[in-house]
Amino acid sequence: MTHETPAQALLEKLTRELFQTETSASRHCRREAERLGNAAGAEAFREIARHADGILERLPGLMKAEGLPESPGGSIVGASFSQIRDKIADKMLDRERSYRGTILGLRHGVDVVRLFGAVGERNGRVALGSFRDEWFAARLPLVQRVEEGLLWFADHPDTALERATAPLVGGGARAQRPKARRSAA
Repeated sequence: MTHETPAQALLEKLTRELFQTETSASRHCRREAERLGNAAGAEAFREIARHADGILERLPGLMKAEGLPESPGGSIVGASFSQIRDKIADKMLDRERSYRGTILGLRHGVDVVRLFGAVGERNGRVALGSFRDEWFAARLPLVQRVEEGLLWFADHPDTALERATAPLVGGGARAQRPKARRSAA
């Protein structure tokens, strides 16, 4: 496909990646939340999955309006990566590493959206900058909650070392919010 400008080519590449990362966020976050039960971070993962679902519903209309690909291929790639992770990788990971892997995917999504919005904005596509700002307002606080939830494993090292796919004893009912760290004064 021939692109009018390098900026258009970059936006098209980022569009595919955006569909991929949102598909992965929907699936991985939902799966991580199911594994955690009521443990710290689980509800934030659920909220991210719901947010990603809403974004995936919105993206085709936004892309059509902006002359960008709707990228079913990006969604398929995201779904494929999710299946590989679920069927193979997570069977070899412990809970804590699976949690961190999901955070890594979320951070990747933040970077994709940051660049996507900036490229759009710098090329006169105000709607893409607005999309980024709305996405950030909803997603960044949730990612921060998930990152803070990681500290739960510091208080539950036995659970951190369990296989990611093993049922959480008590469904996470024994789980508590991580203790706030005190700063050294």
